[in-house]
Amino acid sequence: MSDLARTVLVTGASSGIGRAIARKLLDKGHAVIGASRDCKQFKKALPHFYPFEMNLSNLPSLPDAAQRLLKTYPAIDAAVFCAGMGQFGSLEEFSYAQIEALMTINFTSQAFLTRALLPHFKRQPQSDIIFIGSEAGLRGTQKGSIYCASKFAIRGFTQALREECSKSHLRVALINPGMVKTPFFDALSFQPGTAEGQFIRPEDVADAVLFVLASNTAIVIDEINLSPLNKVISFKKETKI
Repeated sequence: MSDLARTVLVTGASSGIGRAIARKLLDKGHAVIGASRDCKQFKKALPHFYPFEMNLSNLPSLPDAAQRLLKTYPAIDAAVFCAGMGQFGSLEEFSYAQIEALMTINFTSQAFLTRALLPHFKRQPQSDIIFIGSEAGLRGTQKGSIYCASKFAIRGFTQALREECSKSHLRVALINPGMVKTPFFDALSFQPGTAEGQFIRPEDVADAVLFVLASNTAIVIDEINLSPLNKVISFKKETKI
């Protein structure tokens, strides 16, 4: 197991899974670069936490943002891509702009950012890229055509990238959680069950990230699938005004 302190980029670090991962990394003595569209959300300064403003929905800006990131934090040797959005419904319910936006945040922006950071990571004596996927990338579900497509894309991307990087010191891992109890579900019509064992805590995902980073550098952890003990979906009641 590696106890080496790392400098880790975490996207989506302002809430949910990304926030839990950033906190766990800091607790273990790592430095964290927390990327967010609006760094004003980081209201409290923390030792070894460095906010970095980055708009993943603006694809043309990402290569320059990545170069600015590397110039400011040349010690970066790991990245955890957590940023994402959820939108569900029958395909006909999606506008073309909504399809583009969902694919941009959940897949294309991550491919852009990885492309920009890859040469730097390959030059490091030890480096890791960890993608937070979803169980939606393992099996297509009703009303999840676009969301599942974005997560299937991430899964195929990581599998191919892992092969491409196999002769370097860069490891590529994918973590696929089921329903995690976070604000992700605030704007959706459903959520995980509320009883213990019916949801995954964001800290559980963070523990999986720490496990990957601390694992023997001579091995690659391809995928980790996390599921609640009992899968329960709770549908919210519509509020009439």
